[in-house]
Amino acid sequence: MKISADMQQRLLAASLAARAHSHSPYSNYAVGAAVLDEQGRIHVGANIENAAYPQGNCAEATALGAMVMAGGKQAVAVLVTGPGPDVITPCGGCRQKLREFAGPDLLVIAGDPAGIQQQWTLEQLLPFSFGPSHLAPAVNQNKNKEKT
Repeated sequence: MKISADMQQRLLAASLAARAHSHSPYSNYAVGAAVLDEQGRIHVGANIENAAYPQGNCAEATALGAMVMAGGKQAVAVLVTGPGPDVITPCGGCRQKLREFAGPDLLVIAGDPAGIQQQWTLEQLLPFSFGPSHLAPAVNQNKNKEKT
């Protein structure tokens, strides 16, 4: 999906603002994310680390949680910001989390305080992905069994 330059700048500003709220005392690597939903709303998140490392949350997961809590059903674009100058992309786990709420054409944009750096589709970052459609036949089959 094509996202206007104005919307990309709005996503960048939202992601950078969210990044300022990162809780990253262990890595000192603050990340922000802004997810655009199907209704044109922007939902933000930041990474939230925990002393028990696996218990933390990535910025993308936090933003997706905000989207779901606001009633959003589908992600249209996501913009992730790090400190720069290296380009940051969603980790593997977040790519899969994004796939739950978007198809392969999801626009994934990377930025930092200097601006937008690069963009891809989710298909480019997560080829041959596994998503909700793979489970639809099994879910429908189980629903039919419950009716009989």
